[in-house]
Amino acid sequence: MHPFRKAVESGDHTAVEALLADDVTFTSPVAYRPYPGKPVTSAILRAVSRVFADFRYVREISSADGRDHALVFTAKVGDKEINGCDFLHTDDNGLIDDFVVMVRPLSAATALSEAMAARFEQIKQEAGA
Repeated sequence: MHPFRKAVESGDHTAVEALLADDVTFTSPVAYRPYPGKPVTSAILRAVSRVFADFRYVREISSADGRDHALVFTAKVGDKEINGCDFLHTDDNGLIDDFVVMVRPLSAATALSEAMAARFEQIKQEAGA
């Protein structure tokens, strides 16, 4: 089990943040531009943990060299079922330096976008932006 998955499943936000490289890039499924840096990525991940209900990883796929990982998940956003995947790449130190999220279906992605938009001021404050 990837350490990120273990941290998320145990609700350990400190461990999640410790696994992120300072220069991590987070690509959201609902935002046009990626978010650069650990503070904003950490704040987004904390907000998502408050938005998702019944979150669970259902599959984990890793590359032969152990640097790329796909963590398939299911969750609910309001009354919408969502399926998604966290794509992680780790740097030479084993820290996540690239984090891409994809979700489906569109109705659930829209619900996620709306829920996250409602929290964006808090995310910016937590990120120190």
